[in-house]
Amino acid sequence: MNKKTFIRAVEYWVSSADGDLLEFGGGLFGDAQRLEAATRNLCFGKGEGLPGQAWEAGHPLMLKSLQAPGFHRAAAAKAAGLTCAVALPVFVGERLSTVVVLFCGDDEEHAGAVELWHNQPEKSSDMTLLDGYYGTTGDTFEFLSRSTSFRQGTGLPGRTWENQAPVFMPDLGRGSGFLRADSAVKVGINRGFALPCSATDGNVYVLAFLSALATPIARQVDVWQPDALVSHLSHSFSFSEYHSIAEPISDDRLELGMGTVGQVFASGVPALMGDAIVMPVASNNRITAVLALSL
Repeated sequence: MNKKTFIRAVEYWVSSADGDLLEFGGGLFGDAQRLEAATRNLCFGKGEGLPGQAWEAGHPLMLKSLQAPGFHRAAAAKAAGLTCAVALPVFVGERLSTVVVLFCGDDEEHAGAVELWHNQPEKSSDMTLLDGYYGTTGDTFEFLSRSTSFRQGTGLPGRTWENQAPVFMPDLGRGSGFLRADSAVKVGINRGFALPCSATDGNVYVLAFLSALATPIARQVDVWQPDALVSHLSHSFSFSEYHSIAEPISDDRLELGMGTVGQVFASGVPALMGDAIVMPVASNNRITAVLALSL
């Protein structure tokens, strides 16, 4: 029996020819067929819907309830068991290349959270929680998270901030790398994955997924990063709770612009590759990695 993944659907939006609208670019919807059907013919102006609001804000946005009045696909989301969403605008320089929306779901057996951390350099040297979705995880872990802060290089958000690239922590209960380890273990959380987010407002943003073996973040996660000369992309890591080891990747080292992964890095626009969505990861308005999510 397949486990349900925490991320259950992903869609991406791209600029129209005149740059005035966001049009549907593609996505993976799994069992959320009604959501897919309700999505394909949509478009959003700046400030409209979750994708348009993220475009206008110039930074990631979290919608903790898909039953909120401003979300027009509420019925389709509810039918698919989707409970929250995060919109990630990707800027290359001043140009918006895409808005990626990740939809998550949970249930009574779920243990996990989605967190959006940020740092405002003019106010503090710490990264604090901007918003978080904790589902059925429990109030104690949420309270601890909201009262925790990270310096650059410490904890999962701080390490991601420092690296400007995705970070995976396979066992949050071991070692001192995860500052909320004791509380996480008590609620069943044992995995952490975070990625830097693109923004135009001068602040730093990190999106973190915390999950458990019973509810893996995705079926498989793969990350590629450029080498020091930015001439090739190297497959930096994989993880999967569906296999003892992640499924092997044939494209371990790629020339820029070659293959789906290389094209996503070069263009800043996501693409579908089999049962995976390949998306750019940006920090400081430049692409720093490529992420593939298999759902």
